[in-house]
Amino acid sequence: MTLHRLQKTRAVVLPVAAALLVAGCTGSGASSEGADAKAAADPAKVSGTITVLTHRTDWVQDGTMKKYADEFRRTYPGVTVKFDGITDYEGEVKIRMNTRNYGDVLMIPGAIKKSDYPRFFASLGTRAERAAKFRFTDFTTVDGKVYGQSPIGVAPGFVYNKKVWKAAGITDWPTTPAEFLTGLKAIKARTDAVPYYTNFKDMWPLTQWTQAMGSVGCSVLANDDLADHDPWAEGSDLRTIDTLLYDTVHDKLVEKDPSTTNWEGSKPRLAKGEIATMWLGSWAISQFRDAAEKAGTDPGDIGFMPFPAQVDGRFCAVAAPDYGQAVNVNSAHKEAARAWIDWLTEKSGYAADNLALSPLKGAPLPDVLKPYTDRKVKFIELDQAKGALVDEIDNAAEIGLEKPDYRQDLVDIARGAKKGTLDGYLAGLSARWTEAARTAGS
Repeated sequence: MTLHRLQKTRAVVLPVAAALLVAGCTGSGASSEGADAKAAADPAKVSGTITVLTHRTDWVQDGTMKKYADEFRRTYPGVTVKFDGITDYEGEVKIRMNTRNYGDVLMIPGAIKKSDYPRFFASLGTRAERAAKFRFTDFTTVDGKVYGQSPIGVAPGFVYNKKVWKAAGITDWPTTPAEFLTGLKAIKARTDAVPYYTNFKDMWPLTQWTQAMGSVGCSVLANDDLADHDPWAEGSDLRTIDTLLYDTVHDKLVEKDPSTTNWEGSKPRLAKGEIATMWLGSWAISQFRDAAEKAGTDPGDIGFMPFPAQVDGRFCAVAAPDYGQAVNVNSAHKEAARAWIDWLTEKSGYAADNLALSPLKGAPLPDVLKPYTDRKVKFIELDQAKGALVDEIDNAAEIGLEKPDYRQDLVDIARGAKKGTLDGYLAGLSARWTEAARTAGS
């Protein structure tokens, strides 16, 4: 599995089980609550064998992760790093976290409540000290302490085949949802490509649409505002986002049968021009370019464009972290685990190798985002002050902004597989959210 997850911006982002870690993980992981994973004063004195849980099964299998571990040992000769590559990362790790045995380093599963981080993870330090050097620290901060650090950052956008769009007569990025739909219709009329591919069957790609929140209105408060406002009110980001997805499906601009889509198979198909467009994130660009090389097509045909909305004549994109890496609060080698996280984030070149945003403040943007910099796309980071409250409302409303279910229903209504209308469906979501918000935080 080579996908990534955008850390809650509300990233990425992945299929998350509904009842992940509620009642089940209450005992074993809580025994060391409040523990710290301190930075090593002398790398030569750090020792131990640590296990790192990862979703990068491809890099575990081809030896890439081992190369990182070998390089790490040049600085920390007393530490041995072992990798446990997990295909169904969210599903399997949720089970392991019912015990004390969930590796020494792991990516924080998406459905763990932020308020529970101290029960399962050791602190990496205070927000004040971490934020001076790293981006995205607010996403894993609880009571002034940071419990996770993403080694990469990502930005959302449409991965598209430039050759197909050009063949349809479109050479510039659409600036409104209406222009985007017009572009897809031109692709359908003038080429043989599927204009937009939903990846409905694999589910997690549907959650990626939430990451457009903030890009529509170019507001850093897009997430926090959900705590006080109807997310699907007229003119809101989520209404604009979900309406575009609905219209794309309703206007038959997608694959004939969404229930038969295939994520891995979609990459070479887009590279060869059989598919024109997919909404994902900047993390996906390298995968599609790799697919193009394997398919014998030009990797330069793979383009990336922002959500079709502008504020004051300028596109916006949300910069957000991928999975935050954390130290198991039960680890017997917290210092070694912390050393791995710090080294991977600062020294390994991992962000550059992933063609991703660096979490280090002041680092340049990766070359894959050159189209964004050339067009002066404005990057913003969403405030997280009310993130826990938004999560509470979302859970109480049983909607799941980070889960695929509600958008699968939206797609099914749009394609006629379920009864309903767009307005009726969004009104139902609004009612549930508003009701849950009345009692949240009390």
